[in-house]
Amino acid sequence: MAQAVRPTTTTGNGLFATDGRSHPLQDTLLVVTLVLGLTAVVAAWFPSLHMLSSWCGLAGILTGAYGQWVSETTRQRFGLIVGLGASAVGFGLGLAWGGLV
Repeated sequence: MAQAVRPTTTTGNGLFATDGRSHPLQDTLLVVTLVLGLTAVVAAWFPSLHMLSSWCGLAGILTGAYGQWVSETTRQRFGLIVGLGASAVGFGLGLAWGGLV
């Protein structure tokens, strides 16, 4: 019954680390993907900002894809999927308004 005595909470070495270890590269990729996705979606509401939304969306898709490849916890993957979705929406709307040029 030793497992009943041990606490089940993690030490909190990272905001998104559910395994108790810190993952600075993965956390950075997660934050960058979320910021780029949010920027792409907000900029996509304004047709004159199509270049910003397209480029932020494309960068967010690439950053999120690499983050998915190196992610180690479920929380990181969940946040990356949210950021990837927002980046894809912003990228698509940016392309519809005029593209990358």
